[in-house]
Amino acid sequence: MAHAYTPGLQIKKQIRYRVHRALPISGEVLVKQGEIVTAEQVVARTQQPGNVYPVNLANQIGVSASEVPSAMNFKLGEHVEEGEQLAISNGIFGFFKNSYASPASGTIESMSDITGQVIIRGAPIPVEVNAFVDGEVTEVFPNEGVIVETDAAFVQGIFGIGGESHGPLKMITSNPNEDLTPDLLTAEHAGAVVVGGRRIHGETVARAKELGVAAIIGGGIDDQDLRDILGYDLGVAITGSETIGLTLIITEGFGQIAMASRTFELLNSLEGRAVSVNGATQIRAGVLRPTIVIPLSESAESDETAQVVGGGMLKIGSHVRLVRDPYFGLLGTVSELPSEPQELESGSKARVLKVDCESGEQVIVPRANVELVGDQ
Repeated sequence: MAHAYTPGLQIKKQIRYRVHRALPISGEVLVKQGEIVTAEQVVARTQQPGNVYPVNLANQIGVSASEVPSAMNFKLGEHVEEGEQLAISNGIFGFFKNSYASPASGTIESMSDITGQVIIRGAPIPVEVNAFVDGEVTEVFPNEGVIVETDAAFVQGIFGIGGESHGPLKMITSNPNEDLTPDLLTAEHAGAVVVGGRRIHGETVARAKELGVAAIIGGGIDDQDLRDILGYDLGVAITGSETIGLTLIITEGFGQIAMASRTFELLNSLEGRAVSVNGATQIRAGVLRPTIVIPLSESAESDETAQVVGGGMLKIGSHVRLVRDPYFGLLGTVSELPSEPQELESGSKARVLKVDCESGEQVIVPRANVELVGDQ
């Protein structure tokens, strides 16, 4: 077998990037088809129902369930402020009355003379969706969202945390083999998406948060540093909802791994441009990779695959990244693709390939242990 299909990450100098920006529930679209939008511009908005605060009022003021409606100081649909007297009992001969203060601000949504429960609904929660990238609105879905398109450079990372961020692209290391240390960050990096070459140190992330850096991109990170940043072991769940104060994207893997030279050179060539990033990652079913999108002024041929994790035919000469220990993160070129399964050290058999690594090593690994690194 001279070739095979395998998943991969994309690194593109120029593509037609297309992103669907949708509301979680029906709402209002604020832009029109053909409109030019900026990354942070709100394109759609809605309001989610507020939080629910159930109160077992019968127990709280010591009355029967049937007495709850008459004990209430507010009617259905009326607004109550947190701390206001929600209800008061009649007491005994007018004495020993029990009252209860509202635990939250909201609207009286229901009261039951069967269960004695009152439900307070908090204020609606506004939800806004921005464009994510500078571009053109090419489709509008009424009450739902829009499609935004732009010509852009596009890079997928291998892992990330934190959600969406925007800012000018700033290179803070001079080569892909230089660690991203805290002393390289200054006040001028506030609001920027900064790029380092090799390992991102935990102290660097702490310093970046102090300065208000929008996002950090680097080749690798130590797993202990990641635990310290998050305060817990991440596991295999989808990332992107972490509230660490910035977005973090790793392009190669865990450990002291330099950023691929082609990725570093591409980002370096675009320094100063506006960039949009999203750290959301899911490695297993429903693969989702962190993305780096840099809108360009030049036009490009449409490449709709830029919305998803790449893949393609694995063949001799393909550029690949090794994604399993003990070679995790190594980059190289496929030099052989034996057609017959071979026995592994574990005793099992699998189809393998030989990779000439950029480090100078030549290794033989199962085909499932590599992913394509997209051509520029």
